[in-house]
Amino acid sequence: MNSRPTEDRPAPELLGVYLNDHLAGANAGTELLRRAARTHRGTALGPPLAALAEEVAEDLESLRAVMAGLGVPESRGRAALGRLAEKAGRLKLNGRLFTRSPLSDVLELEAMRLGVEGKACMWRALQALADRGARVDGARMHELLRRAERQIGILETLRGERSVQVFAPDVAGTTAARRRGAARSPGHHAGRRTA
Repeated sequence: MNSRPTEDRPAPELLGVYLNDHLAGANAGTELLRRAARTHRGTALGPPLAALAEEVAEDLESLRAVMAGLGVPESRGRAALGRLAEKAGRLKLNGRLFTRSPLSDVLELEAMRLGVEGKACMWRALQALADRGARVDGARMHELLRRAERQIGILETLRGERSVQVFAPDVAGTTAARRRGAARSPGHHAGRRTA
């Protein structure tokens, strides 16, 4: 039985839901990356985030093209939910009530990385469909998958560097406090032995 969509028969329902969910996530991810790039304009994080925002916006258009080729209509409601989810994500607990916390950088970079990993899974699924004869350009899916893997590497590098910058002072403070506490504890005098 041929399940490939045609002009007069829409794509299967589950594929439509799947691709629209990814479209909503891509909308949210694009907005998050653009906002992060604006927030970090003039810093070391700014240029790589701006470049990633541009690429992710291009990937969003590639997904739209795939959906059109498969006869999958865009769900406006899901797209709006994706944008709403990105805005709601700004309300996350980050240790500060009214100002942006350095922790926001770490959490946002983690969210971006997870989003791109999900996108890579989608490109793999579409590549597998192309291998089974679906109207999907397998070579293009391979190219988009390689790009997503490169984006994951960039985001992981940025996340790792920012995590160290944000958390190192906490670790240094905790270590210093332990040393001070150990120096003040009873029975901790040089040359004194305890049984």
